[in-house]
Amino acid sequence: MLNRNHLILFFIFLAVFDFFVWQSVLTGKQNKNLELYFLDIGQGDSELAILPGGVKILIDGGPSNKVLSEISSVLKPTDKYIDLVAMSHPQYDHFAGLIDVLKRYQVGAFIYSGRAGEIAAFGDLEKVLKNKNIPVIVLGEGDKIKHQKSIINILSPSKEFLSSKELNDTTLVMKLHYIDDRQPNVMFKVLFTGDIGFKVENYLAEKYDIKVDVLKVGHHGSKYSSGDLFLKKTNPKISVIEVGKNTYGHPTKNVLNRLTNIGSQIFRTDQDGTVKLSVSDKEINIFKKK
Repeated sequence: MLNRNHLILFFIFLAVFDFFVWQSVLTGKQNKNLELYFLDIGQGDSELAILPGGVKILIDGGPSNKVLSEISSVLKPTDKYIDLVAMSHPQYDHFAGLIDVLKRYQVGAFIYSGRAGEIAAFGDLEKVLKNKNIPVIVLGEGDKIKHQKSIINILSPSKEFLSSKELNDTTLVMKLHYIDDRQPNVMFKVLFTGDIGFKVENYLAEKYDIKVDVLKVGHHGSKYSSGDLFLKKTNPKISVIEVGKNTYGHPTKNVLNRLTNIGSQIFRTDQDGTVKLSVSDKEINIFKKK
């Protein structure tokens, strides 16, 4: 397992290694725009970010191997490489699908908060990581990942949240900043929230500038997330709820109403299918699968 002290050297190596992988794997032009895919994988989370130049970051994998068909609908058949795979927190509906992803794809590195899962399936994930010799990196509040003009700041978990009995509190919260070379004075921001609840939301709202263009709505629209203060501070133009058939009442009417009240445009994977956002210049182009 690699710790944070190795991050700079590791990512220098990764960037060099990736150059050769892209040359051998990718065909045609590399994308010039930032592309975000909120994958329709049922009741769970999975997001794929493709940075300009082709760097691919997968966050979570949902509860099953459905994530494989969703990824294959985005990537070329010959593209079997994902630069970074991140697990927001060790709950089944977020990490189970990653087991199949790690088996099927070459992966540059696996990122998580360091908090181990509490169910047997987490051992299967660890086994695949070990068998395929995938570097594992532990990140937490204050760390960052940088590639060209794209920066991912890790806002949480803090040491306190990492030791919480509530696994949702241990979520790796990531804020992506993207600057388009064609519009250097315009910054696009998106917040990936996993399953954080009010406690972590309020911490972030009080400590950080969390105003964003796009919000991955926390905990599938649960009544325990997306509080008034948090939504006021994030004030997203676009909110995406990753949700499937469930018995929890997700997304709740209260959350939908709060998002509507701040004027955010709402998308849901259970109704819209996979949602794609393409960021170009000052525009966010939105595509729905359904």
